[in-house]
Amino acid sequence: MRIALTQGWIARSIGICLVAAALGGCVSQQEYDRLVETNRSLSASTADLQARLDECQGVVGSLRGESGSAGNMIVTLQQTNEDLRRQLADARAQMDEIENAMGNMSFTRLDPTTDSALRALANRYPGLISYDADRGMLRFSSDLTFDSGSAQVKSNAAESLRALSQVLRSNDASSYDIRIVGHTDAQRIGSATAQRFPTNMHLSVARAIAVRRALVDMNVNASRMEAAGWGEHRPMVANGANGNTPQNRRVEIYLVQGSSGASYGANPGSSDTGSGSIDIDSRRGSGGVDPIK
Repeated sequence: MRIALTQGWIARSIGICLVAAALGGCVSQQEYDRLVETNRSLSASTADLQARLDECQGVVGSLRGESGSAGNMIVTLQQTNEDLRRQLADARAQMDEIENAMGNMSFTRLDPTTDSALRALANRYPGLISYDADRGMLRFSSDLTFDSGSAQVKSNAAESLRALSQVLRSNDASSYDIRIVGHTDAQRIGSATAQRFPTNMHLSVARAIAVRRALVDMNVNASRMEAAGWGEHRPMVANGANGNTPQNRRVEIYLVQGSSGASYGANPGSSDTGSGSIDIDSRRGSGGVDPIK
């Protein structure tokens, strides 16, 4: 706008000069040439100023476009932030529900006599057995209970199970059901082990069954015991990069109040017919043990 006014002012000035010259007589050639040169100079300056103005307007337009994009990005980030806040609030609400549920959850608290006996048993076999009084649970290390890739109870572990069977057959512990749960790490089953246990789930269940079978042979009533396995799906700690994590290889034995509340007596000589227990390793002999499990 300012440049356009300048151009108009120049044109009017030249026109006035020419009119004045005409009224006052003929101008000299020198004066005419000076006016023409001035006009050319002013025209060049005007063109330069117009070019600079066009450049500035282009920059302004670009900045306005960037400002618009930045504004849109800010709006998007604000929406994302609100979504994250809602998700965080939902997660906290779920955590509160879980904590409340855990607070209301009651694990089996064993009677003092049985609790004391299991504590003594764990102290007698440190490293092999640990005792969780809050859950009424004994944890056996699989690496000390079984050979690698095997579901046959080792002799030193059999000795500890025999001591456990005496506790389980006592009058104080006779009302508890017994849940035996096997666990493995996340290391893949090797080729030799896969001939007997295709997956970690198979191996974990087979080890739980082997412990159950040993306790049955030690005159613990078969009807009190169940066996299960989680494979690698319930680790105690995060598995390492190659899955080889000894802490996760374990067998856990829980004492829980019997569903009927009835006491179970000993069952000497029980063959546990139809119990589903199998002595898998004994069918194949002692060979073929896979060193990775």
